[in-house]
Amino acid sequence: MKGLISGVCLTAALGLSSAQAANQEIRAKFQPDSSQPNKNEFVNQTPNSGYCATYPAECERYGMFSIQTPIRFDSNRPLPVGEPVGVRVPADWRQLTVTHRDTGETATVEVRISGIGSTYVLSQSAASLVGVTDILEGHQKLWGSSWVNAPSPCLVSGVGAYTPATYRFFWRTPVQQTCRKQAAYGIPQMSFNGLDIAYELRTPNPLGMSSGEYTGSLTYTLGPSPGFDGFEMGSLVPDDNALTLDFVLDVQHTLKAELPPGGDKVVMEPAGGWQRWLESGQKPVEIYRDQMFFLSASSRFKVMLVCRWSTGGPCIFGNGQGGSSEFEVRLTVPGGIAGPGGADGWTGTLMHNTWIGPFEPARYIDRKAGVLRFLVPRQGQAIDRLLNYGGTFQGGVTIILDSEV
Repeated sequence: MKGLISGVCLTAALGLSSAQAANQEIRAKFQPDSSQPNKNEFVNQTPNSGYCATYPAECERYGMFSIQTPIRFDSNRPLPVGEPVGVRVPADWRQLTVTHRDTGETATVEVRISGIGSTYVLSQSAASLVGVTDILEGHQKLWGSSWVNAPSPCLVSGVGAYTPATYRFFWRTPVQQTCRKQAAYGIPQMSFNGLDIAYELRTPNPLGMSSGEYTGSLTYTLGPSPGFDGFEMGSLVPDDNALTLDFVLDVQHTLKAELPPGGDKVVMEPAGGWQRWLESGQKPVEIYRDQMFFLSASSRFKVMLVCRWSTGGPCIFGNGQGGSSEFEVRLTVPGGIAGPGGADGWTGTLMHNTWIGPFEPARYIDRKAGVLRFLVPRQGQAIDRLLNYGGTFQGGVTIILDSEV
């Protein structure tokens, strides 16, 4: 099972020297939601800015978000008539490994670039370059069509914005191919101010990950001729030679067990009470009590029983007058949680000072009922000792749930 964050629009650039690389942090968080227990996905936490902050309705249509950090591409020579200018992005899926900062556990994230945009800047107005007076007509005549219209195989994503010498655009990139426009007139100098990138992010199943932060990085080269894993803006030269996306996946699991009011006091007795034993002396077959509890869990966990008194086997309770006997604790977890061996709704006996697990939720379990059965064992002499000594026997246990499996 994988979470999916789709269509996040990122504008990446820090204006560093060409010998350095631009870095951009991308954050996503998983936190269980009781209103959507089956939604086991990371949610993008990177603040929205840039293109999608300006045109939120357009980005909402395609499920995109944006971050703006300017990288600049400049032409180092005049562009002649017919010069192809366009974009090429690494639109195929790539994998990176994210590592837990404390435990060293790893998980795989997949990323693909699904869109690109920028603002082209001309050395003079488009209208003056083509010999017209209308601003929009100038941009359209210079390239044969407006830059809001994406050339194949790129796809239009929404709106554009222009001034006499600039045009802001954004194109979706369904495949890893170059999308070109050709200048119908010569351009003395041109630049792209800002590199807007949309990406899709496939995240691992958070239910199989430990709480905490996982980090990893993926580096893309910047053109021209960037290779398979890079960005190209025609022959224009970037002011950074690489773009590194630094991913932080924050996993915030829930693990909570609750007893109902009075559930911390358990009284074991035969079915129907002690009346039959008192009246006829008939030995009880079972002495037990079922105690319901409520469990919320979104991650793997393990369980351990700690007896107040034990000789290394079952727990011990006594009557305060030298008499003692044994009792056990059996755990039944809610459905939707697989216990040791893969059994759903696992039932088994807890052992003193022994971890049992892992228990793995198939989905977020939100305050579902489980059962703790406290019982005097049928086997051996435990029931006989209890009856022979008489009195009130008391003992105690602590049950520990730990997400660090």
